[in-house]
Amino acid sequence: MKLLILGATGPTGRHVVDLALRAGDSVTVFVRNPAALGDLADRVTVVTGDATSRHDVSGAMTGQDAVVAALGRGNSLTADDFFTRSSTAVIAAAEEVGISRLVWLSSFGVGHTYQWSSVPQKLIYRTLLRSVYANKEIADERIRSSGLDWTLVYPTRLTHGPEAGTYRADDRLPMKGNPTISRADVAAFMHQAAHGSEWLHRTAVISD
Repeated sequence: MKLLILGATGPTGRHVVDLALRAGDSVTVFVRNPAALGDLADRVTVVTGDATSRHDVSGAMTGQDAVVAALGRGNSLTADDFFTRSSTAVIAAAEEVGISRLVWLSSFGVGHTYQWSSVPQKLIYRTLLRSVYANKEIADERIRSSGLDWTLVYPTRLTHGPEAGTYRADDRLPMKGNPTISRADVAAFMHQAAHGSEWLHRTAVISD
């Protein structure tokens, strides 16, 4: 598969890149700063650009079979409309170049998944993460309303643990406490979803 990965230098995106290379995919990474790739740059096709630019994203998408987006704001608690702008650019670029498959990373607690979170989690989502989550919700709804073959992924609290392969994933996955999942397992799910049809037009809540 010819796979385009957005957010490849982030902690989850890097796992997706590694998995795709091991699987024999032809990998293109779309990054703002190629230097952040290190020696990985020798093993992938690198396209430099801005994820909020339709022009930049469409250039990277040309000739691809699917897109996996693991975009994030790092430790920032301000969205700055990044997710709405990037989702708009990705949808328009996909329609322009004729790509339909998109696997998009969101967050547990965004949109309808908020109802399954605990009281302490809801407090955090309403305060510290309010800006980021509100912006993500709008972006997710735009993707759902698009004509793409989308999958939206909602992981619980992310860790840097190893891939366990024993996670749970479902359209509805009520939680207790403060569940976690490793970024490696999230990446494995996203990579698998991009290669199959099981999760087309579905929301995947994923947790250990």
